[in-house]
Amino acid sequence: MPTRLLHTHTGVLCSRHAQLTRFMNSQQYKQLVSLCTKCDPDQRMELVHAAILKYFQYITLSHRWGEDEPSLRDIEGHLIYDMSAKEGFKKLQAFCLVACERGFLWAWSDTCCIDKDSNAELQEAIGSMFAWYRQSSLTIVYLSDVPDTGSFGSSEWFRRGWTLQELLASQSILFYTQPWSLYKNLTSSNHKTDIAVLEELERATGIESRFLTHFAPGTDDARSRLQWASLRRTTRPEDIAYSLFGIFNLHLPVLYGESAENALGRLLAEIISQSGDISVLDWVGEASRFHSCFPALINSFQTLPLLRPQPGAEEPSAATSQGPSLISFEAL
Repeated sequence: MPTRLLHTHTGVLCSRHAQLTRFMNSQQYKQLVSLCTKCDPDQRMELVHAAILKYFQYITLSHRWGEDEPSLRDIEGHLIYDMSAKEGFKKLQAFCLVACERGFLWAWSDTCCIDKDSNAELQEAIGSMFAWYRQSSLTIVYLSDVPDTGSFGSSEWFRRGWTLQELLASQSILFYTQPWSLYKNLTSSNHKTDIAVLEELERATGIESRFLTHFAPGTDDARSRLQWASLRRTTRPEDIAYSLFGIFNLHLPVLYGESAENALGRLLAEIISQSGDISVLDWVGEASRFHSCFPALINSFQTLPLLRPQPGAEEPSAATSQGPSLISFEAL
């Protein structure tokens, strides 16, 4: 669960301590205490677990960053609903209102719920981001460049690095267009279960629907996952690699300033070290100074992999897995 969440009713940014304090002062907590006095210990634990899960359900925002995005420092100690009419603030306010209207008490946005001045917190956030989106009850995708009647395939949201992780991690998603209207007025509670939207998502991302709806993080089929990210961009160069840590379920140091080339090299080296999969050496482009077996740029993976695992294909035997398709990074 994220360290900080926005309270959608009041517009206050709450630390974990403040969240717990609100829970202990809530009607739900009083009802829980009353029920717990009337049941056995096993039932009590179930009640506590269920009550906490329900109270702390939260909604996440996925969006293309724009100008005047509010930071943690901007909103600390303020009510977001009373703040500036700048575009970034209006987006945050609209998001929290949507969350509130949908019955969520808590909301999370990457713009203001992370202390980006703290290296330790930033490291933790990047390492936890996939899990935060996976554990959220709903992700709102705001497409600021898609008009009410437009199609989302050309949106810049599909070209950004971090949004790939957010799309794959989120189990329930709703797309909103520029005027904060539901995409094509579709009233589904989850656009990932809408066949028409899924088909559009496949075309826009090049990712098969089975991965869009049931994605498991890890190093399986690493080469295909790199291809999904190959045409995406990030504002900070190193983020093109850091934004993939969660997709591969890898935990590596975040070292801003090291260069995109080094960050990508470290990621590829870790994929090989963890899995022995050398399909990541299937690329076309300029060689990296980090290691000549690796590409300098992520777009070197935009061509389709030479061999793609087929759905339902048998797992390789123990003997095969020791063959030429597996190798340690140290052997390169």
